[in-house]
Amino acid sequence: MSRTFKDAAIAGIGATEFSKESGRSELQLAAECSLAACEDAGVDPRDIDGMITFTIDNSDEIALGRCLGVRDLAHTARIPGGGAAAAATIYQAMALVNAGVCKNVLIWRAMNERSQYRFGQNPTNTGGYTAGHGTGSLLWCIPFGAMTPASWGALQGQRYMHTYGVTNRDLGYLSVQQRAYAATNPKAWFYNKPITIEDHQASKWIQEPTLRLLDCCQESDGGVAFLVTSLERARDLKQKPVKITGACQSIPYNVEVISNFYHDDLTIMPEAWGTAKRLYAQTGMKPSDMQAAMIYDAFTPQVFMQLEAFGFCGKGEAKDFIRGGHIALDGSLPINTHGGLLGEAYIHGMNSMAEGVRQVRGTSVNQVMRRKVDNVLVSSGMAGAILSAV
Repeated sequence: MSRTFKDAAIAGIGATEFSKESGRSELQLAAECSLAACEDAGVDPRDIDGMITFTIDNSDEIALGRCLGVRDLAHTARIPGGGAAAAATIYQAMALVNAGVCKNVLIWRAMNERSQYRFGQNPTNTGGYTAGHGTGSLLWCIPFGAMTPASWGALQGQRYMHTYGVTNRDLGYLSVQQRAYAATNPKAWFYNKPITIEDHQASKWIQEPTLRLLDCCQESDGGVAFLVTSLERARDLKQKPVKITGACQSIPYNVEVISNFYHDDLTIMPEAWGTAKRLYAQTGMKPSDMQAAMIYDAFTPQVFMQLEAFGFCGKGEAKDFIRGGHIALDGSLPINTHGGLLGEAYIHGMNSMAEGVRQVRGTSVNQVMRRKVDNVLVSSGMAGAILSAV
């Protein structure tokens, strides 16, 4: 029997501007986006009683709570896994609200990932990579020269591309479509800057033969926050509530975050398959029930594999699905309509979660108009959620 989670809703979203040099601390960015989410919802920040972020967010819950005037926290949590944590924060906030542990849960992610540090550059100090990684994951990558997320993502995607005859040009059509969305999004870094497939193919190789520069997410400064509460309370607040119909995580055996080279079939993302199976079982929904999807796009091959994992097309068919125009605004499944992490900004996937909320509210700058948006899938690989209209 399917199980539908009906109680929790996203009542507010907030964000700073997205830049390459914010000129302020990550704590200030966190406070700004969190306050904006509370104001969007119409919730007094003093009434926040739950807080969730990523393990690698540098802003302390106590310090951020002090900035916001939070009076009494009932629960705090941090989710591991980099961008895989984006949808997982929604899942855990939903669980807290449904369990009655918290009434108003703040989710945030704030980072100066361009001006303060850069994930796209080889680290000069790798000592921190040993903590929490045991004898797996990055310890098997860094000593052999695979020192950046692009190098891990390229290795992850290469077997898939080889098996299904996917070329880098095939990846480029995804990049072109997402930049077209970004070009009409005033908040995107690449606003008014569309690209052609020729531009994509002329961009420099980052990891040949898999990833060019325009296959890679940005390095960005900024912050994004959400306010999650019960659907009952959300109905009385400022915005149209967005119901969290279902959400879950999946971390299968022998899967590592992005350095994902240890499972049996390297042509799939088993965590995404597990998330899809669990999410559809929870909600009783199926791929055809989705009117749009926001899919984690740190690197273009990850989108291809997630489209297949969630059943929007068959194995090896994502290249034809994208080339056939299905992800365009008038297609069967518009994806990453804000421009994604490639085109809008890279706030570890949280800005994509926010675009899912806007699509359900009907307020996206690239709003799906061909049909009513009742359900949007948001995915960060190891976690996913279905956001629904009330």
